[in-house]
Amino acid sequence: MTSSQDSDAGIIEAPFESELADRYLVYALSTITARSLPDVRDGLKPVHRRLLWAMRLLKLDPAGAAKKCARVVGDVIGKYHPHGDQSVYDALVRLAQDFSLRYPLVDGQGNFGNIDGDNAAAMRYTEAKLTRAAVLLMDGVDDETVSFRPTYNGEEEEPEVFPAAFPNLLANGASGIAVGMATSIPPHNVAEIAAAATLLLDDPATNLADLMQAMPGPDFPTGGIIVESRASLLEAYASGRGGVRLRARWTTEDQGRGTYSIIVSEIPWQVQKAKLIEQIAVLIADKRLPILEDVRDESDTEIRLVLMPRARTVDPQVLMESLFRLTDLETRVSINLNVLLADRTPQVLGLRALLQAWLDHRREMLVNASQHRLREIADRLELLAGYIIAYLDLDEVIRIIRTEDEPKPVLIARFELTDRQAEAILNMRLRSLRRLEEMELRREQAKLAEEQERLQALVGSVARQKTALKAELGRLAIAYGKDTALGKRRTDFADAPSVLPMSADAMIEREPLTIIASQKNWIRAMKGHADLAALDSLKFKEGDALATAFHAETTDRLLLAASGGRVFTLAAHDLPGARGFGEPLSLMIDLPTGDAVVTLAPWRAEALWMLVASDGRGFVAKSEDLLAETRKGRQLLTARDGVKLLLAKPIPGGHDHVAVIGENRKLLIFPLAQLPVMARGQGVALQKYKDGGVADVTTLALADGLSWKLQGESARTRTEADLTPWLGTRAGAGRLPPQGFPKDNRFQA
Repeated sequence: MTSSQDSDAGIIEAPFESELADRYLVYALSTITARSLPDVRDGLKPVHRRLLWAMRLLKLDPAGAAKKCARVVGDVIGKYHPHGDQSVYDALVRLAQDFSLRYPLVDGQGNFGNIDGDNAAAMRYTEAKLTRAAVLLMDGVDDETVSFRPTYNGEEEEPEVFPAAFPNLLANGASGIAVGMATSIPPHNVAEIAAAATLLLDDPATNLADLMQAMPGPDFPTGGIIVESRASLLEAYASGRGGVRLRARWTTEDQGRGTYSIIVSEIPWQVQKAKLIEQIAVLIADKRLPILEDVRDESDTEIRLVLMPRARTVDPQVLMESLFRLTDLETRVSINLNVLLADRTPQVLGLRALLQAWLDHRREMLVNASQHRLREIADRLELLAGYIIAYLDLDEVIRIIRTEDEPKPVLIARFELTDRQAEAILNMRLRSLRRLEEMELRREQAKLAEEQERLQALVGSVARQKTALKAELGRLAIAYGKDTALGKRRTDFADAPSVLPMSADAMIEREPLTIIASQKNWIRAMKGHADLAALDSLKFKEGDALATAFHAETTDRLLLAASGGRVFTLAAHDLPGARGFGEPLSLMIDLPTGDAVVTLAPWRAEALWMLVASDGRGFVAKSEDLLAETRKGRQLLTARDGVKLLLAKPIPGGHDHVAVIGENRKLLIFPLAQLPVMARGQGVALQKYKDGGVADVTTLALADGLSWKLQGESARTRTEADLTPWLGTRAGAGRLPPQGFPKDNRFQA
């Protein structure tokens, strides 16, 4: 039997929490440094670097023959990257897709997928070899420019990074999600990268605006048009975080008799054409875009989507603006320049820092390659010096070799040779013993000495290194110039729209509706303007009852304000009908758990809204700042913990003062102009309290006085015309309200 002591061997007692944290940290670091983030120097993740390295060892050069992708994947997972073969093949496929990478690093032969979203053929059917860009990326790797490390099993070696004569990080971009961080780098034009890098070489203090004159922004493989302001792009590239709006390229085509069609020739990057067409078809089927009649796909090797308007009178600009808003014909490409530095530390860099990091790496590679060449030259010059000594006294050398049992030490002593020189002389072939060989040796010696002098000057001079890098950038700009098929800029720039795009909501047939919301947040829309006083007879779910009801129209947008300070926008025509109980709001918006609906009302353009929090702070918001077109809504009130949104109400035209009453029954009236207009925030204090907080707030026209309903069966309304005793400035204490004011401290007029 095994004793209990033996059974406990190897068991370490430790807090579960700390052990879990330690292991998760190891996993997180592995994900960040060895999987998801690209290296700032060559722009590659480990799997891509290993793929290219394996293909290089297989001699899959651009001018050579391709090999089966299965062979490449087998070498990669067997020698360098012990992961699943499908994931490695997927990475290889992406390197070959000209619609995914601006400058493909793999030349694929066979079916490598398409822009419709179809998958590539199995790896046993496809073949691949390297492209010129990939060769440039690895150029100089044999010249002791970069460090090598053992592979996972210690049987092979792999480079830690490539010399990167091709600016892959910015040229092809990168994307990935790690633990707690992500990266999203869009592709750019190589000729523009070279121009910007040259500016930075000339003057390291070059400002970002000048750099972006040479390199204005992303250049996507699928073309398109960037509609982002210059200021927004500058901010994104300065901080390393931001985004760009990318639109499809389109033109109109005359169909005769005054009719036309719209031709989409380029779609946004990483948008699948088949899904895009499906989106448009759903809009047509659901009649959400009445001015669009049909969509056809006439694409072959080039994108050609044909959009047919409902009538010749439809404005093509209005139709396209609607589609840009409702479909992926316009997308937002995020910019998050998060990379691994040379010391494997993740960091978000700006454009200038990214370019400088690549230039520093290239200068280091240049120096390393030069030093490697200097060592080769020194070795060769040493041998040449020995050969020349031998030729000058050839007869004596021959005599020593013929007569001595151990000629090597004798040669070293007689001619003051090194061990390598003596060994080289002894290994010379007899056919080399001719006069012409001596002349060739002296010419080679002079040529190598000249090269040695030039390289020594290069290694010792930063200015010469910069000159050499500028020449390298010049060659890169010529090879990938904008006059070449691959280097031509594909993405253009246009001014950002000055107004919100036209919505399909504006094209809905205008009909009256009665919006009905229950206390448990179920909502429905009854056709027509029903008598609101008669809605008590409506049926609700058990335990539920009417919360609010109001008149609206199908073209309206509804504003919903929640107690957590978020605002949401609902389309009236999208609400369920009045048959049944309707639908819960949770199907339409992401209302946070525990939040109550504070306000549900029609949204009106150019209106002002007053928002008040439970801590008595408030502000005024413009109607356009209340719009939130996503399910998550928009956070408008950024209050402290425990503070909720108390009310949100539109300010009627002509109202110029704010009336606020506290739980201490003190009334204060102050000018509306003293409330700031804010797009988001905590607001300012409305009234000063010693005890309690705010009870109710309203707005009024001072000339009309303050009105409220008297309690009792008469339901008469009383108006206090002279409000002078209660007038003050914001954050004042106020005084007791007029006689007869409701005891519940609520404005009811």
